[in-house]
Amino acid sequence: MYEICGEKELKVILALNPGDSISAVARKIDENRETIRRVVDRLEEAGYVAYDNGLRLVDQTLRDAGLKFLTAAAATSPPSISEAYVLPQFADMEFAYTAIDAVYVWTRGGYQVARDPADYPLFIAVYESDLDAWTSFFDRFGIPTTEERQPADDLDGAIQVVLEPRSQIDAEIVDGRPVIPLQDTVAFATEYYATFESALDMLGRMYDDVDTDKVQPKLS
Repeated sequence: MYEICGEKELKVILALNPGDSISAVARKIDENRETIRRVVDRLEEAGYVAYDNGLRLVDQTLRDAGLKFLTAAAATSPPSISEAYVLPQFADMEFAYTAIDAVYVWTRGGYQVARDPADYPLFIAVYESDLDAWTSFFDRFGIPTTEERQPADDLDGAIQVVLEPRSQIDAEIVDGRPVIPLQDTVAFATEYYATFESALDMLGRMYDDVDTDKVQPKLS
């Protein structure tokens, strides 16, 4: 009965979507694959998780209860920045990291534009139809959402989520994180060339289909 009481067990239950592999779940929650394999084995033995063309949660009410517990815990211990990156995986809605965070994801954490830990916006693209649901989701964790980055002085906490509503989301998976396509990320970085010049050089070295020789900064 107590198999789901650990941190990693709870994270697996919240992040797992039908058909996921162990590796996919591990990447989603930023954990070691072998560790998560052992967690999944325990959950399977207890009857909470089953293999059926991938993993699936046997009883959805476990996930609902886990999310309620997590939101209650957030009132005492607010999410950290690293935890805020994982939270969208628990929302059961499609999204993709965009803007600054798309650059961060595609460089596999190699380039992080200066963001003050006391003023940390997180950028994700969401479906227009899900906008209110995303606002409600993050509100459960005390994280404000906005469609335009807000000054830190206007917020009670350090983290804000900047939602970019879209009618269509084209996402690719990089290290378990959904992110806008590479070429869209390059276009964004090019638009703000002064800030992302180093990131563009990095992307050019990492991916054959990024030609940094063709990237030109906009003239003012």
